[in-house]
Amino acid sequence: MFGRLTYPETRRGDVLDDFFGTAVADPYRWLEDADDPEVLEWTRKQHEMTMEALNGLAGRATFERRLRAVWDYPQHGIPRKRGDRLFLMRNDGLQAQPILYVQEGATEARALVDPNGLSDDGTVSILDWQPTGDGRLVMYGLSESGLDWVKFRIKDVESGEDLADDLAKLKFSSVAWRADGSGFYYSRFPQGAVDAGAGNPEVSHQVYFHKLGTAQADDALIYHDPVRKGVTYEPKVSGDDRYLILTINWESRIANRLFYKAIDDEGDFIRLFDDLDAEYIFIGNDGDIFYILTTNGALNWRVVAVDIKNPATENWVDVVSENGEAIAGVSIVNQQFVVTAMRSVQHVIKIYNKDGSFDRELAMPTLGSVGERAHAGAYASPKDDSMFIAWTSFLQPPEIMQYDFATGEMQPLFEATVPSFDPDRYETTQAFCQSPDGTKVPIFITAKKGLDLNGDNPAIMYAYGGYHYSQTPWYRSWLPVWFENGGVAVVANIRGGGEYGEAWHRAGMFAGRQNTYDDFHAAAEYLIDRGYTSNKKLAIEGISNGGLLVAVCMTQRPDLYGAILCHVPTIDMLRFKYFTSGRYWTTEYGDAESSKEHFEFLTAYGPLHNIKAGQAYPPILILTADHDDRVVPMHSKKLAAALQQANESDNVILLRVQTRAGHSQGKPTWKRIEEQVDIFAFLNHVFDMGVD
Repeated sequence: MFGRLTYPETRRGDVLDDFFGTAVADPYRWLEDADDPEVLEWTRKQHEMTMEALNGLAGRATFERRLRAVWDYPQHGIPRKRGDRLFLMRNDGLQAQPILYVQEGATEARALVDPNGLSDDGTVSILDWQPTGDGRLVMYGLSESGLDWVKFRIKDVESGEDLADDLAKLKFSSVAWRADGSGFYYSRFPQGAVDAGAGNPEVSHQVYFHKLGTAQADDALIYHDPVRKGVTYEPKVSGDDRYLILTINWESRIANRLFYKAIDDEGDFIRLFDDLDAEYIFIGNDGDIFYILTTNGALNWRVVAVDIKNPATENWVDVVSENGEAIAGVSIVNQQFVVTAMRSVQHVIKIYNKDGSFDRELAMPTLGSVGERAHAGAYASPKDDSMFIAWTSFLQPPEIMQYDFATGEMQPLFEATVPSFDPDRYETTQAFCQSPDGTKVPIFITAKKGLDLNGDNPAIMYAYGGYHYSQTPWYRSWLPVWFENGGVAVVANIRGGGEYGEAWHRAGMFAGRQNTYDDFHAAAEYLIDRGYTSNKKLAIEGISNGGLLVAVCMTQRPDLYGAILCHVPTIDMLRFKYFTSGRYWTTEYGDAESSKEHFEFLTAYGPLHNIKAGQAYPPILILTADHDDRVVPMHSKKLAAALQQANESDNVILLRVQTRAGHSQGKPTWKRIEEQVDIFAFLNHVFDMGVD
């Protein structure tokens, strides 16, 4: 292996906290202060040690050359049609950031916003963009170094010039344009609360209207509830420009509030759904009939028509009833409902008429997923007679398809072909393992056709297991290089996600979190028992909540895994709520201070509080970023410090701290490739894969 490294000295403090009469030590509390000189020096030494170890490994030049080769092809986002204009994001291959383009008719697309010229290192990105309904203007939100904080600028599409409007210090907000393009609604934290995400449960969004040509300081306050604490607001304008819809989130992870009012009414919002009894998502409307996607009476979701003049539950009309295939997304296109549904953890597209009658199901190319990672569905408007769909799989990068409702034809708009990679040599199969409580858990396994099940294949198993996020088949740009070196790629659809609807999610919340870890262990044992890999050659990988997952699984079953890839993880389950976005996660994980029960189940699995002195832990590469303002780096630092102090083996504990990068969004291509080279070199060495 790497040999026994000499880790930087780490001071242990004497902090003790009391939770319901139980004393809990927190010796690395001092690592929480990212700006403290001692912490900065410790972090520098850790990262330098890590990079010295990684840079000396074999195969780096080979991996970098191949990653650059398979990454270098045109990559398109889902277009949005507004008026006669088509807007889309595109990266020609190795550009640091994708560029926002506009295309008019048959003319060649022209660059509208190129973020690559806004920084020397490509770390300024477009985090959001929203054109007006007529395509005359477009709002684009810029993020620096992957921060969640953004600023909004407005571009005149015809001239290509920016307007004077400049909105700053925004977080977790988009815009809802008025139909005439005169301005938009948006949400922001109160003025002066620049660091409003820093764990302050008292701070909530406020909703404003920005009139074009005016200063942000003059924006009109539309809604604020001083009683309701720690929530975010999502304003939306109905397609007919009659209503302002307000979604209120984060009081619960399984329920939200939904208000509305006539858009020109200066009175209060009408509280359409105010009981926190289910989730309610506004899809669209026909006058006073609101179409709502909801879990009310339907854990697999259903679409109901609600007459806002008679909104009582008994007056609802089921448009798309709940069935065995959970709904992942709904759009109204061609005055029909386009439903993306889950069928055995794969997406299918079904079309329903407004009266609820089934029209058709679209034939898709192969096992795969619809949309982009944050949007499982089609992009189009209710009156459009065609729609754009992104289709992807483990072996196919997202291709943009255009579906014509009149002809029923699906045509490729932008194809995606990876250079020097033949996907026909590989295959994806779906298997099912059994968790200890008898639950059947799906697993996707992608590998070379005819793989020798000799137990000697290096494998990476990924999962997420939280927040209702489903892990349907999706392409990752590094996969071809892993496959061509004999690797197996696995995705485990453990509980906590939305693969089987809200019931699957709730089974992995709060005290049920142990189900997600049991499912993951069962998937690993399935792979090993059937010869796909061995415990010595199985790497487990997780990001964010998934980083928590692999850290927990490492502490619970260190014998089962050969390497750990732990990205931007949540680790300290007693103190996460005090940092940036952490206050929103108590609705998924629980709150150790508010409930003894929560304290007990959080400490039962929390990785930081289950690291045992003298234990031989697998080699672990912990990856974080200095600008991560969602899951702050203190989690990764505490994990590294505790493991280095406790580990009783030559297996390495490495902390990699990427600079000018955030949680994951907006990371430039060169940084992504650089990171993947380090990961592959690490696994090549640990698994003795023999790549020179």
